[in-house]
Amino acid sequence: MPMHQIFRKFVEQLNESGNADSFRRTMELGTAAFDLPCFAYACMPTRAKGTVNLISNYPVHWTDHYLKSHYETLDPVIYAVCRSVEPFEWGQDAGGFDLDGRQRAFFEEASGFGIRCGFTIPLRDGCGSIAAVTFASSERRTSFIRSIRKNARALQLMAASLHYHACRRLWQTRTIGGRELSPREFECLVWAARGKSAWATAKILGISDATVRFHLGRVRAKLNVTTTRQAIAFLDAQTYLTR
Repeated sequence: MPMHQIFRKFVEQLNESGNADSFRRTMELGTAAFDLPCFAYACMPTRAKGTVNLISNYPVHWTDHYLKSHYETLDPVIYAVCRSVEPFEWGQDAGGFDLDGRQRAFFEEASGFGIRCGFTIPLRDGCGSIAAVTFASSERRTSFIRSIRKNARALQLMAASLHYHACRRLWQTRTIGGRELSPREFECLVWAARGKSAWATAKILGISDATVRFHLGRVRAKLNVTTTRQAIAFLDAQTYLTR
């Protein structure tokens, strides 16, 4: 399929996407056209101790562990993203990082999940947010390198389009009971209010049920309540549950 048709179809699907899972599927279909099966989009928090917003098809056990461990404060790729606006390759013989012991251990851990090298596109917008899209591989194959170098411009356009649509539709702060919830915390609370279990919510959102329980626990702590049912009481049914 010609490049302009691939990109047009990708943008059409972005326009129809309304949640993190649909954005993930859209990105998977778009990158499959370039034989790049593994990607991650991360939007950094705008406040201290905030939550990283992530859309990815990396192994869920790795992304759960990454977020809970706040590896964004350790990840050399994120460190480079915060200091550059130029796309860059990383991993194995690509070089570019001066790693300390903890960072080398981080990369070793990531490689256990098949994330050993990649191509990362830093992203900025007018609101000051910092984000990145990474296309990763388990090894530095010739086909992988050829694809990212041949299609670098198209991949940058796809990354920028994803960032724009995700920020506009997903990464808006939700305030409940005078407390700010992250988009994922809010999403888990809404599904709980709709009667979904942690297991069912996990299937809907494409995350693990442990992650759902983790976010609901953060919601309860922020709202200073002891049960999820009490947290649900803070929701205005007419405003949120019928969306």
